[in-house]
Amino acid sequence: MPFNRAQRNWVYRAAKNLDSTTAFGSSRNLSIPGTVFFANGLYPVLENEAIDTTGIIIGPDTPTPYYCEKFFHISAMSYGAISVPAVRALSRGAKMAGIWLNTGEGGLSSYHLEGGCDLVFQIGTGKFGVRDHNGDFSDSKLKELADHPTIKMFEIKLSQGAKPGKGGILPAIKVTEEIARIRGIAPGEAAISPNRFPEIEGPDDLLTMIDHVRTITGKPTGIKLCIGNPVDMELLCEAIIKRGQASAPDFITIDSGDGGTGAAPMSLIDNVGMLVYESLPQVVDILIRQGLRERIKVIASGKLINPSDVAWALCAGADFVNNARGFMFSLGCIQAMQCNKNTCPTGVTTHNKRLQAGLDPLDKAHRVNHYANNMIKEVTTIAHSCGVKDPRQLTRQHIRTIADNGKSMAFD
Repeated sequence: MPFNRAQRNWVYRAAKNLDSTTAFGSSRNLSIPGTVFFANGLYPVLENEAIDTTGIIIGPDTPTPYYCEKFFHISAMSYGAISVPAVRALSRGAKMAGIWLNTGEGGLSSYHLEGGCDLVFQIGTGKFGVRDHNGDFSDSKLKELADHPTIKMFEIKLSQGAKPGKGGILPAIKVTEEIARIRGIAPGEAAISPNRFPEIEGPDDLLTMIDHVRTITGKPTGIKLCIGNPVDMELLCEAIIKRGQASAPDFITIDSGDGGTGAAPMSLIDNVGMLVYESLPQVVDILIRQGLRERIKVIASGKLINPSDVAWALCAGADFVNNARGFMFSLGCIQAMQCNKNTCPTGVTTHNKRLQAGLDPLDKAHRVNHYANNMIKEVTTIAHSCGVKDPRQLTRQHIRTIADNGKSMAFD
């Protein structure tokens, strides 16, 4: 479903750094079964009692582990799917806010590097940016990328919420000569990624690839996927235990099966993949049962654009939250739903210079920064209301849901 006006308006106001308070009560129907609300504490945290957000180390056993304090970051959006000024604004804004920017599967461009922000380099099934002429892994290109000090982590994308079971789709009209060069493909031809890595046929193959990337780069390496069957995660954990915890991915990004902004078959957008509201708690519980929760950090992704969404994810067990569409709104997206047609009227997802003219990277970078900081501020407000000093101290005991009988119950 498209985001409603209330969801969008909060993002717009946060990005412009405007007052986010409202009057005359809630505009939501709070009695609908499934509605989530937070259990405020009798003794909320005073402002002078608050503490700084607890930092987390990802990949502590790698040669270059990544220490990160912020819990809200920019999710994968590749150059090609989004425009030059959009990438520039996100890079600059991420640097201002002290958060990371995921490159998406389209490879590394100079525009990602301009702002000097921390980057997560995503490796999709097309291996764009790290492929040789045959489309196979190029270890030399992988090492060259790892030499960039701002690339902090590598993410192997197995699937995404927009189209689980199908690779990335960049329509031919959006494949410019520069984008083709960065991706290592022919210009003017659609960039269609395979629906999986040919080298990966099971858990052991996946762990072998993770080890390969981590060994060459020396940096934390994780995976991104949209969960379909939780049994797959159980089998992965069993393979990790058999090999030893050192073989585990350093992080797992859990995407939601309710679509993204890129081109995707309607049959997959509407019908395939678990929503993050179901999959995230299940994955966290599996990792706890298998004794791997401390080893593997968890990142939640997928339509989590408002403070209540992000606070819920932290309660459910996520260490970090990634978001793409909220940051697109901060750039000026009006939800025209033309992301795959190269006709985006706000310049966010088009390579048409005329349409890009209204997207000033310097101005929009400040809005990216404001959105991230106001998100963190409001999630912290929720945490203090619940009686904890740091949003990362939120747990499932701090959320309740409305049951079918209209009464609230503890979150399961």
